[in-house]
Amino acid sequence: MASIIIHSSSCSTSSVLHSHTCNNNNNNNNKLSVVQLHQFRSSLLPEALVRFSGSKCFGPVSGRKLRGGFKCAAGDASVLPSALLFDCDGVLVDTEKDGHRVSFNDTFTEKELGVTWDVDLYGELLKIGGGKERMTAYFNETGWPENAPKGEQERKDFIASLHKRKTELFMVLIEKKLLPLRPGVAKLIDQAFAKGVKVAVCSTSNEKAVSAIVSFLLGPERAAKIQIFAGDVVPRKKPDPAIYNLAATTLGVEPSRCVVVEDSGIGLAAAKAAGMTCIVTKSGYTADEDFENADAVFDCIGDPPEERFDLDFCTKLLQKQYV
Repeated sequence: MASIIIHSSSCSTSSVLHSHTCNNNNNNNNKLSVVQLHQFRSSLLPEALVRFSGSKCFGPVSGRKLRGGFKCAAGDASVLPSALLFDCDGVLVDTEKDGHRVSFNDTFTEKELGVTWDVDLYGELLKIGGGKERMTAYFNETGWPENAPKGEQERKDFIASLHKRKTELFMVLIEKKLLPLRPGVAKLIDQAFAKGVKVAVCSTSNEKAVSAIVSFLLGPERAAKIQIFAGDVVPRKKPDPAIYNLAATTLGVEPSRCVVVEDSGIGLAAAKAAGMTCIVTKSGYTADEDFENADAVFDCIGDPPEERFDLDFCTKLLQKQYV
């Protein structure tokens, strides 16, 4: 049986499906054509519970690589997720390079700090969860600007003021709808609502910025049904699982019944540490990160006819918890 990942730089008609192979007991390799891939997803998944992660084959429960092929078991097709939990930046909208980074740089220019974060540098800084934490780590490493305060508390206040201004500039971009939703996001959320599945957004970004994205890009009707957990609502940010633990507790759902959609390694680590199923949709900055522990990896959610996965797929992934 094959482990599958969809490789593409974007959700477009030029996307190519690649299937990878694993050895079974007889050391035979089974390759899936595009037609077989469709049959696999629509027919086989309810019977054989498997995990997708890069080009490796994993067992349905332990997540460890299995010798001699897959261990398959029947699942209960009625097991719906209790909640879908979305990261924001990179999942709902690919905001980092042309949104947050630009807003940080505009803030640095306004405050005459003599600092510019280029594309590559910002990609490295994204390994640190949270904008205030990101700036603090950067200044601690490279040196604080001359016009920054010297005391510890004064520097915390300084960072908070920079982040507040950065958020204001970022929200202008969102309100003007200069950054679009990623393909398939609205579709998957609507499918969840139709089945009574709770939806929340769990992000390290500022709550106002996340709320703006949800309200302006998903619309007020959807936004009214989506709970937001963001920013400093928890003391420790991703990869710590605190925000996902809080979401499960507040929503009144079991972590094992939650499916998370993330785009980064730190987000994946947070979701798995919380005991949740996690699907990764790669974004511009995270395409080369290690997602070995993910339950599935795609380039995006996708809208038909370029759809990558839907609520039914999330349900089938979740079934492995109940075999």
